[in-house]
Amino acid sequence: MLSPEPGERVLEVGPGTGYYSLHVARWLEPKGTLEVLDIQQQMLDYTMRRTREMGISNIVPTRGDARALPYPDGHFDAAYLVATLGEVPDKGRALRELRRVLKRDGRLVVGEVLLDPHRVSFEELHRLTDMAGLDHERTLKGTLGYFAAFRAS
Repeated sequence: MLSPEPGERVLEVGPGTGYYSLHVARWLEPKGTLEVLDIQQQMLDYTMRRTREMGISNIVPTRGDARALPYPDGHFDAAYLVATLGEVPDKGRALRELRRVLKRDGRLVVGEVLLDPHRVSFEELHRLTDMAGLDHERTLKGTLGYFAAFRAS
């Protein structure tokens, strides 16, 4: 859904244990960068430990809050978050921040897991992304949840 390309600059919010990070970082090689942002330092430490073990060198960790991203406007080609948005107290503000740091026509993918108690419904996500200036492109729904792709307008 994200379609990362070598050389791009991509942001992952809430990498957790790096489940997606390690794969995305490899897709961005040799000159691309994956920035991972998490409010919990221990998650960043865990992800970076796995990164070193696998010999990956293009992941940059930053401790921060999705509601106030520490990046300049139009900084990223793409961004994604999986099972994270529901844990952010102000989801609309986080989506507006993601829109701000995406380049014009940049891509955003939001993934939600059905069993996650903090899951954001697709209907709520669609309403919030509309207000944030993100255009829905497509959704992949499955028995365990969904991935929705948006474009910064």
